[in-house]
Amino acid sequence: MKAYFGRRYMLSASHRLHADRFTPEQNRQAYGKCNNPHGHGHNYVVEVLVSGPVDPEKGMVIDLADLDGIFAAQVMERFDHRSLNLDPAFAGQVPTTENLCQVVFGLLEDCLPAGRLESVRIEETENNFFESYRQ
Repeated sequence: MKAYFGRRYMLSASHRLHADRFTPEQNRQAYGKCNNPHGHGHNYVVEVLVSGPVDPEKGMVIDLADLDGIFAAQVMERFDHRSLNLDPAFAGQVPTTENLCQVVFGLLEDCLPAGRLESVRIEETENNFFESYRQ
């Protein structure tokens, strides 16, 4: 039988939504106030969902401390209190939260010592959230 474990993290980062291939007017039309040349920030809520069998000895899908350590090393150290525009993961792509979601999924999926990463969900605001699922 498979079980699921979800964990929530807080991440603060800034970004500017801007595509170099667009004209200034196209960028304004596509991204509105999010194209501000100075950027803007978010207090993201990142949710990670891991599935797998429950370890008979520990009674867990994945050890919480292990997941916390991996998330800190792979995601927090890289993105927390940073500009996403400056990270190599976003070279050639706009640092939208959709793209951030996919980047976080990619950073975590091969690092888990147990279980399988099923999804990453990122809340950008109280009204906007984005999800990436295993295909």
